[in-house]
Amino acid sequence: MMDFLKKAMEHKKKLIDIRRDFHKEPELGLEEYKTSQKIKGYLESMGIEYRSVAKTGIKAVIRGKGSKTIALRADMDALPIEEKAQHEYKSQIPGKMHACGHDAHMAVLLGAAMILKDMENELNGNVVLLFEPAEETVGGAKLMIEEGVLEDPHVDAVIGLHVGENLQCGTIGLKSGAVNAASNPFSVKIRGKGAHGAHPDMGIDPITITCNIINALQTMISRETSPTEPAVLTIGAIHAGTAENVIPDEVEFKGTIRTLSMEHRQFMKSRFREIVEGVSASMRGSAEINIIDGYPCTYNDDMMLKLAWETAPELIHSDKIIELKEPSMGVESFAYFSMERPSLYYVLGCGNKEKGIIYPGHNSRFDIDEDCLPLGSALQALLAYNFLNKK
Repeated sequence: MMDFLKKAMEHKKKLIDIRRDFHKEPELGLEEYKTSQKIKGYLESMGIEYRSVAKTGIKAVIRGKGSKTIALRADMDALPIEEKAQHEYKSQIPGKMHACGHDAHMAVLLGAAMILKDMENELNGNVVLLFEPAEETVGGAKLMIEEGVLEDPHVDAVIGLHVGENLQCGTIGLKSGAVNAASNPFSVKIRGKGAHGAHPDMGIDPITITCNIINALQTMISRETSPTEPAVLTIGAIHAGTAENVIPDEVEFKGTIRTLSMEHRQFMKSRFREIVEGVSASMRGSAEINIIDGYPCTYNDDMMLKLAWETAPELIHSDKIIELKEPSMGVESFAYFSMERPSLYYVLGCGNKEKGIIYPGHNSRFDIDEDCLPLGSALQALLAYNFLNKK
């Protein structure tokens, strides 16, 4: 059988060049036109069929023998961040940066495509390549699913990865069960009755009501959530008033709820409404509540995780395979794929303190140790091969 890591190492320079090219020209969600054209060019050079989906996304197919199908996914979009690093491949687009590693994800997937295309006659099934737009914003995975990317051919399972600066380059992280949280962004308007600041008895103070609501909401975590059930409730913005001696008519506050199960998600939304409405009414105010169902939880399927634990040692020593104990309370649009098909989502270590690669994702100095690229490509390709070819 092919030496997947050796083959990936043969492409290392090209993978670095591809990643740096993407890095220099970042594009935001659903604006990835140039990025999409570059990917299509690489696919055409490999003779891989593709079609456009979800505006700027791409679905490509490597067709082997048989109907069994595995999908590999990479996200494409950058972030509205001004890059502060001064390396040669620094972003050339003011105010935009690949600060979350999606440039690396695309390079890794293209590297896996190079390996798998060369051995398509050995594949007992098909490999679908999904290049997802707008992961950071509207959730391109959902749009892609709505446009049928999991059919024709029917996809049996999906695999994705994310580079992680908290793991040393050369390692991978695997987590059972819930990997990423579900999100519920919310906005609330508390309405009272405006009055002169010197005569509060003549009004209904929405600021005081809001303060009481926020304090009460914190008990959802401290007193109504099990200590063993991770959850987050954050108020990120409050807007009210125009002058120090005026009680306003209205206060608006915004925030997010993060949970790790469907049941807990529903409970938190329900109790949030009860608390906001109850406190408002008790203080003679009223509330307008908008809770958005953001990304769902990302789950790893048990059999797909078993595949990863059995496959990774073919490429790296077992001590480089790290079992992750805690889920991330961050969200990930790969969750939409995990809700539709058995899925695997893992972390590809990209950190390196000796090289100064220590900054977290969404930081203006985020970078990766590019030595992780061939390992990522080799592992994605081998996972696909083993899924299709091993019983």
